[in-house]
Amino acid sequence: MPKSNKKKKDKAADFSKAKLKLGKGKQVANNVIDTSFKARSIALPTQNIVTDRDAEAPTTKRRLTFDALIAHLKHYNASTRKDALLGLRELLETHPKLVNTHLTTLVNSCVRIISDEDVSVRKTLLSFFTWLFRQVSREDIVPHSPVLLLFTTSAQTHIFPEIRIDAIRFLDIFLDHIPDVVTEGWARQGGGSHGRRVLEGYLGILNAGTSFGDGGDTGPIQATSTASVVLSPASKLVVLKSLATFLGYAVTAISTANHVTTESHTGNLATPTWYFSSSFASTSAFDAFDALLRPSFHPSSHSGSYQSTTRSWIPEALEDNEEHFVGHFEFATSHPTSWGINELNDVVAAVAALSESTQSGTALDTHVASVAHIARTLQATLVSTFLDCAPAVFSPSSTPSETELQLVLVVCQLCRSMYGKILQDTSESRSSHETAETDLQTMLSYLSPYFPFTITGPFTAKRDVKMEQAFQDLNLIFCELSSFLVLASQGDSKRAPAPRRSNPRLTRTKRAASTLESASIVRARQIERVNEYIVRLLRGETSSAGVQPSISRQIAPQAYVALLPTIWSLLNSTTSEAADTLFAAVMEHAVKISSASAVKRHTIDFVGRLVLLDREPEYTGAFRTGQRQETDAKLEEWMLQLPKALWESAGNHLATTETILRLLLRASQRRSGLLRPETYTSLRTRCVPYFAITHPTRGKLHGPYAKLPANSPLRRLALDFVVTLIDQGRRKADDGVDELVAAVEEATQGTPEAEYFVGVVRSLR
Repeated sequence: MPKSNKKKKDKAADFSKAKLKLGKGKQVANNVIDTSFKARSIALPTQNIVTDRDAEAPTTKRRLTFDALIAHLKHYNASTRKDALLGLRELLETHPKLVNTHLTTLVNSCVRIISDEDVSVRKTLLSFFTWLFRQVSREDIVPHSPVLLLFTTSAQTHIFPEIRIDAIRFLDIFLDHIPDVVTEGWARQGGGSHGRRVLEGYLGILNAGTSFGDGGDTGPIQATSTASVVLSPASKLVVLKSLATFLGYAVTAISTANHVTTESHTGNLATPTWYFSSSFASTSAFDAFDALLRPSFHPSSHSGSYQSTTRSWIPEALEDNEEHFVGHFEFATSHPTSWGINELNDVVAAVAALSESTQSGTALDTHVASVAHIARTLQATLVSTFLDCAPAVFSPSSTPSETELQLVLVVCQLCRSMYGKILQDTSESRSSHETAETDLQTMLSYLSPYFPFTITGPFTAKRDVKMEQAFQDLNLIFCELSSFLVLASQGDSKRAPAPRRSNPRLTRTKRAASTLESASIVRARQIERVNEYIVRLLRGETSSAGVQPSISRQIAPQAYVALLPTIWSLLNSTTSEAADTLFAAVMEHAVKISSASAVKRHTIDFVGRLVLLDREPEYTGAFRTGQRQETDAKLEEWMLQLPKALWESAGNHLATTETILRLLLRASQRRSGLLRPETYTSLRTRCVPYFAITHPTRGKLHGPYAKLPANSPLRRLALDFVVTLIDQGRRKADDGVDELVAAVEEATQGTPEAEYFVGVVRSLR
């Protein structure tokens, strides 16, 4: 019986419908066919069976060729892209010849990962570019600059802030090698110039507006940046540092006379002279004054020969030697055909229009206007950055952090670059000058409470030289910014006063007058403190009491050059006791400084120009020689020690030797009021040992003149100065003339200069 029941159930099961339970899916039939499948791939990135490989091709340790590494830069794996960059550096270091032959392919492949989303890849590319650009000449990099800057400026506007910051680091590399290409066209409104896109990228990262509203430069600033990310102090430091470098190169490229310390073509630190320009009635007069002590001779970079910017006059042109005019006339040689009447009319009309616009003052410098635009745009950013960092940097109870200290320093550097260019340009409109002066005075009002800037943290045995240098740079920049205001006020006093508008509200006029009076009082206090700081610095004293003590040391050449605009602005102001103290400190430093010091040449250049000012017909400054006996006595004492400095410099400091000889020659030719007959006599006596000396046991010996290079034009420059002394001495019947002539003849005997000296002396009779 049970057996039959089981059979009935089995038969019924084939036709019964299964009940679905809650949460259970539909059961699959027993006879269903499974059609799913799995596939696996085998990747062989380092092997290629089909293509034959060149057995002689250079490879890395992992046996990867250049083409294979370039292909790996496009790999989806970030580690593979990073390893490809490391492999490229390994391959190019082992085989340097591949750099020039594959530079185009290398650059075009690497620029695509400038905006790579992986931070390790970007960091490796930064290191690779830093190394690569040192191996390639500038001429080979410039042709690839468009694609480099195209991808970099694109990365400046990337959605991720980390990529934007790394784009700034790439720009730092480009600024180190091709700064003129990076800054090209930065002041051009509109267009697609590289410099303009780079500048807009900087301002966009800083969340600063790049355009003004209705009314041009007078309208409110409109924010054009879409970046809403607040930068960390470290990231802001990267951006502001790079922007300061960018503006430094941009302003230097358009400036005819730099306020910043630049390297001259000889490799020596050049002495700036732009601050004298506001004391001359015309630009041509200042240019002539600037050329008086400008070096004309410099050694060639490849050999010991000397190159000159002048050449000797030839009385008659030789037939076998092509004679050139002094100067370059493009229109005389560039057009093979003659000029027609239409072309001449166009030239005359263009010259007349240019002259009219220049005289009316309507032709403003586009670059200076752009700098003024940027200064207004960045004013709020710079002020807020300083106010955020100043309490921590100048706190008396703690040592400042490196990042915040550098942020304060870079803010001051940006102010120096921008306001220095604006206030130096005399062609800029009065309104732009007033705006710049107001903004600069605002910044100085925030800096002034902390001046002089010193390390006020707890005393430690270990000195932080880098931090001390940063604080000294802050002090120098503050002094320079103060000099900008003083020089600008001196220039504004010579301009025609702006027409006053009628104002019915007398209270507003009184309020403005009181504001100007209070501003002038604050400025006077700032100048007084700056004057005291410079005097202490020149005398080697500590900046202030109660700070970390340090060993007194001489002022560095860069620091002295940076102080020259401030020193002149204070000396050229109204005569006061503070100005007399500063002049005494300057002269004391100029006399005591060693001839072997790098500062000596700059002191001679600066003080020497003070001596030459009295014979300038278009000089309009307040500083004058010949009015105060104390001032003239100090300058005369300084001039009498120049032969000693000439002796000590000998042939080791040719730049100093040339500066001394040019100064003495110009002063003697111009009949300077400081060169009295007694001074001439003393100079002749002191110049004799420079050419020949008489030793008690060794007899006659050649002086330092013989150490000058045989092919150096400095030899004849020294003889020209001696001739002026001989001429003046013979007019006064001085007995010391014969001794000087004998010494020069002894020193020039057997040299090409002997005939030159004899001929010039004969012409004086």
